[in-house]
Amino acid sequence: MKIRKIAIVGGGTAGWMAANHLGVELASDPDIEITVIESKEVPVIGVGEGTVPRIKETLDRFGISEVAMLANCDTTFKTGIKFSNWMSAESGHDFYYHPFSAPFPQGFDVTDHWLSQKSGPCFSTLSESYPLSEQDRCPKRKSSPPYTGAVDYAYHFNAGKFSELIAENARRRFGVVHKFATVKDVVLREDGEIASLVFSDGSSGEFDFYLDCSGFSSVLLGGALKTPFEDRSDRILTDSALVLQEPTAEDAAIHPYTTAHAHKAGWIWDIPLTNRRGLGCVYASKYMSDVEALGELSEYVGRSLSSVDVRKIPMKIGFRENFWRKNCVAFGLAQGFVEPLEATSILVTDFSANLLAKRFPRTRGDIPRLSEYCNKIVRYTWERVIDFVQLHYCISDRRDSQFWVDCTEGAKLSEELADRLDRWSIATPKSLDFFSAFDIFGVENYLYVLYGMKYSTRAISLSETEHRRAAEIVETANRHAEKLAAELMPQRVWLTELQKQLTRAGM
Repeated sequence: MKIRKIAIVGGGTAGWMAANHLGVELASDPDIEITVIESKEVPVIGVGEGTVPRIKETLDRFGISEVAMLANCDTTFKTGIKFSNWMSAESGHDFYYHPFSAPFPQGFDVTDHWLSQKSGPCFSTLSESYPLSEQDRCPKRKSSPPYTGAVDYAYHFNAGKFSELIAENARRRFGVVHKFATVKDVVLREDGEIASLVFSDGSSGEFDFYLDCSGFSSVLLGGALKTPFEDRSDRILTDSALVLQEPTAEDAAIHPYTTAHAHKAGWIWDIPLTNRRGLGCVYASKYMSDVEALGELSEYVGRSLSSVDVRKIPMKIGFRENFWRKNCVAFGLAQGFVEPLEATSILVTDFSANLLAKRFPRTRGDIPRLSEYCNKIVRYTWERVIDFVQLHYCISDRRDSQFWVDCTEGAKLSEELADRLDRWSIATPKSLDFFSAFDIFGVENYLYVLYGMKYSTRAISLSETEHRRAAEIVETANRHAEKLAAELMPQRVWLTELQKQLTRAGM
């Protein structure tokens, strides 16, 4: 039987991103109807406000202009993440960057040369975006084409406005139907597939294929189909977050990066938008109370937040045993979650929604073969994402609290992460260490974190000629980066001028 009617239960970023991916791939089939069913009774989490460069390609494929993105979502540019306080005070290492530009100046891997310089600058300086970040520069020139910059970049945005933008695009461009209703019950067939949905007003809807984007509740995949959740809280110990929004002045500088500031039981995120900062204190409730977490956030902000409306979000670390079961696939929080240290929520949603769209079953008979293949890929992706997030904790030299002792000396690592770290203690990471196309984080990402946190790797002996050549390459790259930073505009100025142009154009 041909699959014609597709239901997406839940809106938000996950639901509407999935709708757009399916819209792109299935647009040529007039028989297919996609319906997003959104409940007015279920609040959207709405704190996924950081992205990685992959989002530019995705938005371009959806047919969304970058100007629309910048104009409607309080958007700012992000060239990477600044990690502060992740090492002990004794290390003399206050911060490092994980930028989006590769640490290979002129295409050369100078890591072994860098390791031999015992008192040299931080590893982040190998990225051309380092001085841009330090000077709050915009990664785009005035003349830069859409989705292209002087250095690679992603975005920070208002999650609610971003959902509205991609929702409007899905409805207008791909004819996606939008229905407001709350799912009260799920009816299954004898073979275990979902037959229909029963809504709170007594009506029902029958579809051929279902996407579960219902958040942590996972109404379809976790609830009706009882797909087990694989808990990974023994590897990522943080389980709670306190969040708030802090208004900013119209002329305040805008950092082109997310700040991740560590504390004694977790870390604080600081995401700059055009009109506010999104702040969140991530912590492990086993080691820190809500009151203590609020104190950490107050200290970071610089004033008491005891009378401020701060929202608490519980975080369940892990993923569903399978993200695709029978005629149901889950995305977003319904599929899995790991704390937002590397902006992985939207990244994994984007990746897995694109995977489904490109391998969408055209008949019910296609489901068993395609689901087995896709489940293997998504599971591998989740395992490696958790590896990368845990890396930030397990290689720290902080021991100033029981949390950091348990994250380091008591860390439970996956076999793959343990093997990689052991191998990288005797040789620096190379691209050949990442044998799968589904390693979302590759050698460049690992290099920045490993050596930003002073991971100990036995340096390979280089000849004097090799050292001299590497030093020349680094010096030339640093001069180019400084020159580039001097040429580019402050991010606040660039974005303000864009808004003035849009206003004059009546947009």
